[in-house]
Amino acid sequence: MTTPTAPPTTAPTQTIKQGPTLEVTGPLHDRFDEILTPEALAFLTELHHRFAARRHDRLADRMRRRFEIGNGHDPRFRDDTRHIRDDAAWQVAGAGPGLEDRRVEITGPTDPKMTINALNSGARVWLADQEDATSPTWHNVIGGQLSLRDAIRGELSFTSPEGKRYEVTAEQTPTIVMRPRGWHLTEKHLNFIDRTGRSMAASGSLTDFGLYFLHNAKALISSGRGPYFYIAKLESSEEARLWDDVFTFAEEYVGIPHGTIRATVLIETLPAAFEMDEILYELRDHCAGLNAGRWDYIFSIIKNYRGRGARFVLPDRSEVTMTVPFMRAYTELLVKTCHRRGAFAIGGMSASIPSRRDPEVTAIALEKVAADKKREANDGFDGTWVAHPDLIPTAQAEFDAVLGDRANQVDRQRDDVHVTAEDLLNLQIGRPITAQGVRDNVSVGIRYIEAWIRGLGAVAIDNLMEDAATAEISRSQVWQWIHQDRTTENGTRITPEYVEGLIAEVLAEVPRSESDRFEDAAEVFREVSLGTEFPAFLTLSAYSRFLVEEG
Repeated sequence: MTTPTAPPTTAPTQTIKQGPTLEVTGPLHDRFDEILTPEALAFLTELHHRFAARRHDRLADRMRRRFEIGNGHDPRFRDDTRHIRDDAAWQVAGAGPGLEDRRVEITGPTDPKMTINALNSGARVWLADQEDATSPTWHNVIGGQLSLRDAIRGELSFTSPEGKRYEVTAEQTPTIVMRPRGWHLTEKHLNFIDRTGRSMAASGSLTDFGLYFLHNAKALISSGRGPYFYIAKLESSEEARLWDDVFTFAEEYVGIPHGTIRATVLIETLPAAFEMDEILYELRDHCAGLNAGRWDYIFSIIKNYRGRGARFVLPDRSEVTMTVPFMRAYTELLVKTCHRRGAFAIGGMSASIPSRRDPEVTAIALEKVAADKKREANDGFDGTWVAHPDLIPTAQAEFDAVLGDRANQVDRQRDDVHVTAEDLLNLQIGRPITAQGVRDNVSVGIRYIEAWIRGLGAVAIDNLMEDAATAEISRSQVWQWIHQDRTTENGTRITPEYVEGLIAEVLAEVPRSESDRFEDAAEVFREVSLGTEFPAFLTLSAYSRFLVEEG
């Protein structure tokens, strides 16, 4: 008798879970190891482990909301958060040390030369911009972090290729408020691998915030200031809550008191304009104020209403001023909302810039800037932005005239302001689209994108300071005018063929060189303004195609 043989057994399959990791896939240039330290990468890994999935959820919410608006569901003040708006008791944390007086803030990228110029400018605050004023090349992202690290420690200097040396000489430098990239942007030189083995590009927001915070928070506190941030492109209070949770975790991680971080949120999207109270509430332990991000706000209007018919078509970009109805409603509501909650209201940036070679251009710029800042100061704003050091005296004079010796005017409540949803959506301006307006959009769009591909994020074009936000207006208007079958004031239909002719004219007239990127820029402009589909941001595909370096 044979004893039956037991069937062979197979060991159960086991899934070996590993901890999340972050890989550096970009090349390590000179001194990059001082920023991409093991401690910094561990912190970035933990930020992504805790918050990357929620970031993706919030981005999905954006797409859903944009679809709803595009299909006729106008944004409204939320019923489910009415209790927050109606509760008069709560206040935000307010100004941190060094943020008590913000009457003039200078904005700009974080390369060494621009960092030194900003710190020597005499402004009260410097918006150190890793977002719209920075082309996110790998060199700019990490090089900007090096500039900030060195500046905070008093170690920054720069010698130009021509041999000119730049140093920080100001006795009192501006308080630094750093602006990380928005939630929608990725950092493709860092790769996050989660516990399941899924791989994805790192978040630009978490990368910029995490590196700056870990390296500089304690040094900033020791200098009598603190880790302060401008938060860009928010579209909802849920996105604000995500940032607040990031701040709380970061404070715990390095062992500093809860509420040390201060954030100023840019209200620069249409959905966010309907949730200002709620955004302040979610960030209340960390919030210093709101900013009226005018150029991105106009872009957001166009993006959300691009397919809703002639009533929602704006005229030439130059005609969409701060005094048109929807912009007045948005800024007055911002001031009222901020001051009711003890928050600062910071005004936006005039695009006009002076020319040290042309006195007439400078005189026109100063006149426009003075009028813009006078309006903001009289409306109740506590401070404003400029993009050039030569504009600081003009802007400061207008705020000095209203503030005097006071640091701010938060006590001015603007109870006279009553803004409805209809006011925020009143896009009637009564001006035509001109042939020159179409041509200007094509010219500015191509010239800016060309500079962006070469690594420049803030560019003077036709005596105006252009960045990613103003370029977005230019290309999105062209797309909308074509798809809404608009004509110029002389009856010319705005068609793809018409715009192609303008692209050819621009390429024929711009100064060319062997190293320029105008053909690439024209290709990108066609993609984002002439395509059937509307890309949410012009930089998304261009970033992957032109700015990502192989390690």
